[in-house]
Amino acid sequence: MSKDAETISDAANLHRTKRNVAKAGDSDHSNLPTLFRDRSFWAMTITQFLGAFNDNVYKQILLLLTVTVAFDSSGQTADYQWLVNILFSVPFVLFSGIAGFWSDRTSKGTIIVWCKFLEIVVMAAGAVAFYFMPIRGLPWGPLAALFFMGMQSALFGPSKYGILPEMVRASDLPRFNGIIQMTTFIALILGIPLAGALKFHLGNDRLWMAGFVCIGIALVGTMTSLGVRRTPVADQGARFTWSAMAVSHETWRMMRQSRAIGFALLVYSLFWFVAAIVPMATNATGKRQMGLNDESTSMMLACVAVGIAVGCPLAGCLSRGRVNFALVRIGAWGICVCLGLMAAAPLIPRPGLAYLACQLVLGAAGIFVGLLAVPLQVFLQTSPPDEQKGRTIGTMNLINWIGIIASGGYYFVCDRLASMLGWPPSSIFAMTAVLLLPVAVLYRPRSE
Repeated sequence: MSKDAETISDAANLHRTKRNVAKAGDSDHSNLPTLFRDRSFWAMTITQFLGAFNDNVYKQILLLLTVTVAFDSSGQTADYQWLVNILFSVPFVLFSGIAGFWSDRTSKGTIIVWCKFLEIVVMAAGAVAFYFMPIRGLPWGPLAALFFMGMQSALFGPSKYGILPEMVRASDLPRFNGIIQMTTFIALILGIPLAGALKFHLGNDRLWMAGFVCIGIALVGTMTSLGVRRTPVADQGARFTWSAMAVSHETWRMMRQSRAIGFALLVYSLFWFVAAIVPMATNATGKRQMGLNDESTSMMLACVAVGIAVGCPLAGCLSRGRVNFALVRIGAWGICVCLGLMAAAPLIPRPGLAYLACQLVLGAAGIFVGLLAVPLQVFLQTSPPDEQKGRTIGTMNLINWIGIIASGGYYFVCDRLASMLGWPPSSIFAMTAVLLLPVAVLYRPRSE
């Protein structure tokens, strides 16, 4: 078969699959209330917000604990923030595949509830670990709890995103995704300052009280999860194979047959690779190049989250009930331009003006992030067959988190290269912008 015939056949198969899914969705969802009148929508939105909020509070406390770790009384310290990021990220690589299989084999609403109960257990373990934490050295107990918190989040992810097209009308899905993304980043904006306040006022010897705050958040989230609508099992006959621990044979076959889904997965994962570099580059630019303190650097980084909180619902509104890939191209170009501007903004001679310029550019970059991410996420939720949605999202999470871990190596290389050439840390932004240029120039699928 020629390449053109293959492409036409793939497109026809994908169209038939989506047409069948759409027909089934219309018959199943026609009696549902509109989005903002749907109690299940509010329950899901609050549940996932509280989960993301809890993750950010607990993780940020550990980042603050490990930024200067003292092993003896000599006064020498070391930075172990990299260990916190690895321990939180590795569970997503290990468990995203099996979580995707599980979400197809079991009702996603049931998994959401059980994951919230697991969150209570993990946060309770974290509180106990804080109580017995040593004065010096690494806080291994809280770090172990962080690993299990990452595992709980990895198990929660495929059901969290996979249930969205099953519980609302198809026309409401882009807006629902925008709201989910927006509230996730609002959780980031609120969680990091709360963690800093708890760490500052409680000190290291009373951090177990912060653990009880996290338990309380988990309890509220568990109660709201009970209001999430139960959905039918997507593929009750799915059989476990060891390939499900990573990417199942069925998912590989689907991605080979549908190039649109395969390319969307790659573009979305590249986006997360780039997104993981931005916080590290911002911290290096603020602290090392601009001479800012921790608070001012964090506020500069928070502008990205504020921009994303605006950009995600904006993308949902502009999508007009469909997957609008034009927004992906606009988002990619916008991110590239903003990263290029971030390479130059810190070089402005007046420090106050340079700081303001960085805030505005990072906020604009966040808006473009929302325009890029929401259409891709909606496409990856709606395009696979019903029985493959959970595993597709599990695969997406797996590839994303491998990219996030690998971004540390890319940042290390760029930082060393900039030092060798005598370039400022902000040049890393320009090096990162190059990665998204192929997406802006070449990625042109048709809107769905």
